Amino acid sequence: MKKLWGGRFKESTEKVVEEFTESISFDKRLYIEDIEGSIAHCKMLAKQKIIGSEESKKIIKGLKEIKKDIEENRFVFKKEFEDIHMAIESRLREKIGETAGKLHTARSRNDQVALDIRMYLRKKTCSLYLLIEELQKSFLSKAKEYLDQIIPAYTHLQRAQPVLLSHYLLAYIEMLERDRERFIDCYKRIDRMPLGSCALAGTTYPLDREYVAKELGFSEVTRNSIDAVSDRDFAIEFVSALAILMMHLSRFSEDMIIWNTTEFGYVILPDGFCTGSSIMPQKKNPDVLEIVRGKTGRVYGSLMALLTIMKGLPLSYNRDMQEDKEQIFDATDTVESSLKVLIPLVLKTSFNRKRLSEEAKKGFILATEIADYLAKKGVPFREAHEITGKIVAFCDENKKDLTDLTLEELKRFSSLFDKDIYNDIDIKKAVNNRNIIGATGIDQVKKMIRYWEKRFE
Repeated sequence: MKKLWGGRFKESTEKVVEEFTESISFDKRLYIEDIEGSIAHCKMLAKQKIIGSEESKKIIKGLKEIKKDIEENRFVFKKEFEDIHMAIESRLREKIGETAGKLHTARSRNDQVALDIRMYLRKKTCSLYLLIEELQKSFLSKAKEYLDQIIPAYTHLQRAQPVLLSHYLLAYIEMLERDRERFIDCYKRIDRMPLGSCALAGTTYPLDREYVAKELGFSEVTRNSIDAVSDRDFAIEFVSALAILMMHLSRFSEDMIIWNTTEFGYVILPDGFCTGSSIMPQKKNPDVLEIVRGKTGRVYGSLMALLTIMKGLPLSYNRDMQEDKEQIFDATDTVESSLKVLIPLVLKTSFNRKRLSEEAKKGFILATEIADYLAKKGVPFREAHEITGKIVAFCDENKKDLTDLTLEELKRFSSLFDKDIYNDIDIKKAVNNRNIIGATGIDQVKKMIRYWEKRFE
């Protein structure tokens, strides 16, 4: 077929080149953005009397018909079209004749694709924002359900201190909130309208770029035509936010995978989100969580690909930038699917209260309480730490827990120990005595639950 740009060429494009350079196979998903952008551009051309009013109506009618054709699977995407822009313009020419050629007045595929990507990312930013909120609500629901359940918390995968399970779950809400904030902030830099930049230098036509921006819901127009068509930092920032979000999802998945093992037995994953083994009948594998963890690397790969694509490009537009879309699409799809599967998984997950309560008391998990007790009695904390370390070593040698020690045994290490030590090493009191902002005490956790309930209203 004849190319819309083919006037300069004497020979037709080689078939192997068409197959190598086409992007229609993946950028066809931008058809809505491309048509909406074209309609706004066409209205502006008529408003500015660059094309006639009737011509504008004819073009817009044709574009709306093409949109309907695509949605009803009557549109054939051919590789010869190269990309979604050429595909729609070629079909428009078939529908309305040579008038279709006027649509491309005062624009280029360079600013057209920049517009389409920005419009696409605006939509995805909003949908991801809502999905993240739904996942946060799932965590909040579980935090309320297990409000007073004490668990052993870990550092270095070693038991550290007792905390409330609700406090642990609220930690992921905080992480996800920062993820939401990143998307909100990123949106500001996506929400700039590039159409009118043309190939790179703008145009001599008297365009009303602000009108197009208003038609398409952009808050402002880009300020430099070279920059507008040649950078994808806004897309890189978006995928960076996706990568950080996936890191958080992966960390949660890792916790649940470990907690699901027989060795831990802290969590009971819903059957509908697990699979079995083809050879071992007893297996209940956390495949969904493992796949989320695995897909995180895929999103990281997309981020690195985008950074690498852009790092050496001279200004302004280069065809290398065609490779951005597959990375953007794949990373977005991966994160969306991960969020959608984790929302119900979290809601349907239950925790083994008996096991958690038993394990929370083991591993000298109240050692810090003893050190703090001595410090409050006037012992310098470093000295209190050393004394407590010796007590732990004594317990380890004699197969005792800290709570098993008699007052007489404790006094061997410091005369400052008195009966009130047993209040400090009561696990429930040890947790709830942490009653400062941000701590695990139940009063603070209740306040945070109320905060998030109000926040989500």
